[in-house]
Amino acid sequence: MRSIRKFAYAAALAVTIFCVEPTLVAAEDARGVFTLTHEVHWQKYVLRPGNYAFSIKSVGSAEFLMLRGRDGTGTDAMLMVNDVETPKQDEVSQLVLVSRDGQSFVSAMELPGCDMSLHFAVPPEKTQK
Repeated sequence: MRSIRKFAYAAALAVTIFCVEPTLVAAEDARGVFTLTHEVHWQKYVLRPGNYAFSIKSVGSAEFLMLRGRDGTGTDAMLMVNDVETPKQDEVSQLVLVSRDGQSFVSAMELPGCDMSLHFAVPPEKTQK
């Protein structure tokens, strides 16, 4: 059951995502676009399927991700990044999704072209009894 779930997550990630096209605007700012094919929870926001633009801003020691819905999605969001790491060399630009109670949550945004991997809060996995 667990291996089927992991396969489903990987398949959903492959089908769900998108094309992240990051470009550096300044040393600390990155921009790009991506497309979601199904509803995704991203911290306190729920993003509908559609096209989105993002930008990353550094304010002091904090990183913020700004999302703007395109094509009439009507979504604008500003999220604080929980953690920023340097990505592995073989990674590709992608959103990392996890499933909780049948819903998808963004746990990371990997941007090797911008030399960063952003991590976000997701609900804890419920233990089965």
